[in-house]
Amino acid sequence: MYKINMLSQAAKVKGQGVLSAYEEQVSLVKEELNEKFIVVENKWPDADITHYHTVNLRYFLSIPFAKRNGVTVGYVHFLPETVDTSLQLPKICKKVFYKYLIWFYKSMDYLVTVNPYFIERLGAYGVDTDKVTYIPNYVSDTQFFPIEEENKQHLREKYGLDKDKFTVLCAGQLQTRKGIFDFIEIARQMPHMQFVWAGGFSFGKMTDGYKEIKEVVDNPPPNLKFLGIMDRELMNEIYNLGDVMFLPSFEELFPMTILEAMNCRTPILLRDIDIYKNILFDFYIKGNNVEEFKVLLERLASDETFYKMAVDKAWEGHLFYHRDHVSQMWDAFYTEIAPKAKPFKLKALLNRFGG
Repeated sequence: MYKINMLSQAAKVKGQGVLSAYEEQVSLVKEELNEKFIVVENKWPDADITHYHTVNLRYFLSIPFAKRNGVTVGYVHFLPETVDTSLQLPKICKKVFYKYLIWFYKSMDYLVTVNPYFIERLGAYGVDTDKVTYIPNYVSDTQFFPIEEENKQHLREKYGLDKDKFTVLCAGQLQTRKGIFDFIEIARQMPHMQFVWAGGFSFGKMTDGYKEIKEVVDNPPPNLKFLGIMDRELMNEIYNLGDVMFLPSFEELFPMTILEAMNCRTPILLRDIDIYKNILFDFYIKGNNVEEFKVLLERLASDETFYKMAVDKAWEGHLFYHRDHVSQMWDAFYTEIAPKAKPFKLKALLNRFGG
């Protein structure tokens, strides 16, 4: 058997997708690959495989020790351009952090990205693309699942929503790159529908567009409700509140919120951007601007055949990214790189201590 040490400090920032992705991936490996791998979390880097999920400085300093004992794997959750459109940082801080980020990635023996689109972009930063593997995100269908229509009505009452109005949902951090201003404008122009945004300022005042967004959050249109940062345990309720999950982001990697909503049989409406093409195929409906989004929302609300098609497409996406498929990809990846490290001899260790 081999030992994998999972390293992450994502829990320090609530309401971000990196934490959700970490929890799902670790759970998947522990449950599905436990005959091959022993998984520990946030231990001293003496494992056969040290898997870095976040890029903390303390982790960077541990890389030489991790390599002495085994191989290192880095998870690519973001690149400089995605940080640039998420946070407002002083120019000197951006310059230093971006160099550090790429240095971190270059220091890894292997990298994993959740979107094949980013392999080429990593190469543009001088990262060896031969060491980059694509493995998509995964969401548990025991934590995210559709609920009965009657229960949906009760949930809407619980969250102070009209139980009969067509409900447009978005889940994600309140950032400019998420398309929040288009979401707000559409809500203003479609008062006969109700709009809900679950998520908040995970990075506080550093968030790009914080001041302008905060003004609307404090004084929203009557048909727009901001729920703030929600505990992950409540998110299945949130996805089941909506008739559609509408995420008008301009820049993404592979949002966990899309997979979570798909698990709930909630149709997906997204902006037509390149990064989705090789991961979401035709599992979603797409538009480019406020007017196109409005037309699509009206059609979803009024055309039962079109709505059913959108629901079925979302469910196809859920099946495509099923647990079995993604666990096989992690199995193949870890199995390939593990022999390059010294095996963790469980039986020998037990014998040594009289087990």
